[in-house]
Amino acid sequence: MVEIIDGKAAAAAVVEKVTAASAELATAGITPGLAVVLVGEDPASQVYVASKSKRAKECGFHSVQHSLPADTSQEELLALVESLNSDPAIHGILVQLPLPDHIDSGRIIQTVAPEKDVDGFHFINVGKLGTGEIGTAFVPCTPTGAMLLLEGVRGKDLSGLNAVVVGRSNIVGKPMANLLLAANATVTIAHSRTKDLPGLARTADILVAAVGRPGMINGDWVKPGATVIDVGINRIPAPEKGEGKTRLVGDVAFAEAEKVAGAITPVPGGVGPMTIAMLMANTLISAYRAAGKEPPAL
Repeated sequence: MVEIIDGKAAAAAVVEKVTAASAELATAGITPGLAVVLVGEDPASQVYVASKSKRAKECGFHSVQHSLPADTSQEELLALVESLNSDPAIHGILVQLPLPDHIDSGRIIQTVAPEKDVDGFHFINVGKLGTGEIGTAFVPCTPTGAMLLLEGVRGKDLSGLNAVVVGRSNIVGKPMANLLLAANATVTIAHSRTKDLPGLARTADILVAAVGRPGMINGDWVKPGATVIDVGINRIPAPEKGEGKTRLVGDVAFAEAEKVAGAITPVPGGVGPMTIAMLMANTLISAYRAAGKEPPAL
């Protein structure tokens, strides 16, 4: 029988450990600080930022939210990031994407101090991950959370297992592949131009879907007994709920895939909850490093 991987429970366990470690750090007079920067009024971004700020407060963090108007200039945003870089009370800086078109997102991301880059997007952290220096890097939160769920099923050592990552984004696909390599899996990165993508997917003991296309991966793409990690979060019409209503689905056709897979993450309730949990974990780790202390194992 297929194992449905419970991301909500795993995320709650991470947050519980982070909260306890934050309280321990507080006894030394240090409070982890997270600054979230939002530019504009994108509704989805506002929801994400609010949930991140709320969870930070629940973890006992010093939580700061900067909500800027959409016409904020690039120079103003750079100045804010630089001020947060130099603020000792802030250990993690997150600039919510996407940014307005007139702002160079790449430049903003690379201005965040690498030691406060809890999103894991700075070239220094990307480079550390790519060269196997995971112990000192910040790794993007979604693939880190996905790996934690995978470890719960397969363990930390993935030697002898074939992993196929469908998607090559800098935010999920590439870092996920590097994490799988570090765990000794044999890794293939696939994408829209891959020849015979269904056939390749069927070779995977571990199949990671991160393409952003609802239900793209059918049940007959899944190797019997495989572990399927669905990173996709897609909102599609749900007329059965009423006019104009929507529902969330992943990149995997869940009803089909669960009949074949050995373990699978649902959407919602799988990888999604892990993203914010790992953001809290990265912020905590940053605070420990800033204090010259060894971060706890999470």
